[in-house]
Amino acid sequence: MKENFCAVYLSGTGNTKFCIEKFVKLLDEKAPVFAIEDETALSALKNYEYVVLGYPVQYSNAPKMVRDFIIRNAALWKGKKVFCLATMGAFSGDGAGCSARLLKKCGATVLGGLHLKMPDSVCDSKLLKKSREEKIEIIRRAEEKIERAILQIRSGKYPQNGLGFLPHLVGLLGQRLWFYGKTKNYSDKLKIDNARCVGCGVCVRVCPMQNLMLENQVAASHGKCTLCYRCISECPQQAITLVGKEVVEQYRLENFIS
Repeated sequence: MKENFCAVYLSGTGNTKFCIEKFVKLLDEKAPVFAIEDETALSALKNYEYVVLGYPVQYSNAPKMVRDFIIRNAALWKGKKVFCLATMGAFSGDGAGCSARLLKKCGATVLGGLHLKMPDSVCDSKLLKKSREEKIEIIRRAEEKIERAILQIRSGKYPQNGLGFLPHLVGLLGQRLWFYGKTKNYSDKLKIDNARCVGCGVCVRVCPMQNLMLENQVAASHGKCTLCYRCISECPQQAITLVGKEVVEQYRLENFIS
């Protein structure tokens, strides 16, 4: 990867932001990093030949918001050299490959991919809950994998996580086919407990899709959720859920990193 590059990412609970910032800092601490919802992200695509694209994997798929971002700005990807960084809770298959295939259709060259397992910063399912020690260990392994990837890249060999036919098959059969309906479109399944919601507006401010609004002094979803879990993670009243009926766990990533 050349030194003249930028990074664009979607991060819901902070995992992807943490990973891509560490990745970029080790490559070139002066390289700019942009959140995908910021208008400056488009300027970055115009001005940089090399781009690191980061996002969380959902049911072995790239988030709808990321897929739309790629397709909507197809002309800007032509001729770009892209490295895909995907974070996940447990399983991916071809998480990086999902965006890589779209990028290639837009005329980009995909240099490589990196899969990083990270702990769920927030969950509304007891099955995803982990101890503090488990979270710290998962983060440590992710950091070590990033450091190994940087050494590879500096030697001219890019990691190929999630790219190629076999990972594509694993991702397709492992999750994506069975849960295709959950990621095909934006979700209207976000649930807001009006008894808990105090109308503070935090969720409205942090939603990358501008899907949430205050109506009658409580938050309301408008059916365009990209499943990033940012509002669930940030809600001080734990009033928002997606999979389960209550927030089982909610923590700040910065409390687990040195």
